[in-house]
Amino acid sequence: MSKRTRKTLSFYKFVERFPNEEACREYLYSFKWKDGFVCPVCGNQHCYTLKGFGRYQCTKCRHQTSLTANTIMHSTHLPLHKWFWAIYLVSCDKRGISALALSGKIEVSYKSAWYMLKRIREAMRMRDAHYTLCGVVELDDSYFGAKIKGNRGRKAGNQGVFVAVSMSKEHTPIYLKMQVTDNIQIPSVQNFVTNNIAPGSTVQTDSFRSYIKPLAKNYIHESEDFNPNSKHLKWLHQIIANAKAFINGTYHGTSTKHLQMYLSEFCFRFNRRSFGGKIFDRLLVAMVG
Repeated sequence: MSKRTRKTLSFYKFVERFPNEEACREYLYSFKWKDGFVCPVCGNQHCYTLKGFGRYQCTKCRHQTSLTANTIMHSTHLPLHKWFWAIYLVSCDKRGISALALSGKIEVSYKSAWYMLKRIREAMRMRDAHYTLCGVVELDDSYFGAKIKGNRGRKAGNQGVFVAVSMSKEHTPIYLKMQVTDNIQIPSVQNFVTNNIAPGSTVQTDSFRSYIKPLAKNYIHESEDFNPNSKHLKWLHQIIANAKAFINGTYHGTSTKHLQMYLSEFCFRFNRRSFGGKIFDRLLVAMVG
């Protein structure tokens, strides 16, 4: 992939594409109804454009719908161009953006900025939920948050997280999944594996006993005792370190309540790290889809 493809969408290009509210409406319309308007009630393909923000009325059943109906932006009272700015700022900086910083950049209240970021991260989570890891998959668990005094290794932090990444033939990471868990006992491992890793995959783990039974039947299980100098799970451990740096660096840590949405944001970025300027469109698709 060329360097040009990896470039992010520049500020100049963004403003050129979306100079006003009307341009944002037209672009969102093209995403939501690629082949033209379709009534969500009767399927009719003809409508009247109503006055006000992006509202349409079916010519057949007279049902009214809006551009943001059935999207992550549903029921919002914020202008569409504010949403586009937020999506752009989230997508163009791999370090992420805090609600405080976003509120200042797009001139909304802190409460509105938090609300927007929460919905954007939920769209990221829902989009990645459609994908299943397969092939060779590295799997481990880690703990995030404040360290618990006296604990080392597993349970060193206060919130458990399952982490799995599929690997290419060259043994480089392809797709990442991270999920908060109440514990790392066998039923929890089984649930995570069943929902996120395709049967028949080769799953590489350390020798922790909770992985043995869930991976015994439908997977090829390869395990080794943990060794910091070994290449076994090397990529996975580097990703976990990067995720912790991302959360601590941009958001200065987080509570257990909100940890999953930050992990979902990290995964979404990681899984589209080579998209460059296309990541804005990919995130907008997630918001609409």
